[in-house]
Amino acid sequence: MKEMIRQAMEAGIALRQSCVNALDEPLLNGAEKMVRSLKNGGKILVCGNGGSAADAQHFAGELVNRFEMNRPGLAAIAMTHDASVITSIANDFSFHDIFSRQVEALGRPGDILLAISTSGNSTNVLAAADAAQKAGMETVALTGGDGGMLGGSRSVSVHLNIAHPSTPRVQEMHITCLHILCSLIDESMFGEEV
Repeated sequence: MKEMIRQAMEAGIALRQSCVNALDEPLLNGAEKMVRSLKNGGKILVCGNGGSAADAQHFAGELVNRFEMNRPGLAAIAMTHDASVITSIANDFSFHDIFSRQVEALGRPGDILLAISTSGNSTNVLAAADAAQKAGMETVALTGGDGGMLGGSRSVSVHLNIAHPSTPRVQEMHITCLHILCSLIDESMFGEEV
């Protein structure tokens, strides 16, 4: 059992080291797009399934409330938390449409979609990215493995990919990326002024 713990920790450390240089530009580009949207009165819509749904809610919570500094709340909506909306869309249309319908209803030109999929192949997340593009939004995609169909989609403006086959390791790095985005947004928008 101790060996399992050690292997998991070492795999996480190795993955973080491999991501240090690979993610600099995508993280900066993603944060820049989010900051531009927020400064212009836009919002960030976030989606994902399973653990990625929890990550979507975590990220939105950090923006709406606070991250590491006290500052005004920022406009972010996790499209994963309203059971009535999700189940009505899934019932009347399909599970495939649970995020794209929300993007159609809530998204406006200049808003950002943060689309999270560890495989990059979640059909409802792909549909959300397509809907975002039609709505005049940009999409920042957070994926794993080879990036899947989402990573190769023309609907995606910025692709943050954790090139690793293990879903748990990818999810650990997703949280790190989300926290870094929060820090970059806070610093860019508020810096020393709060």
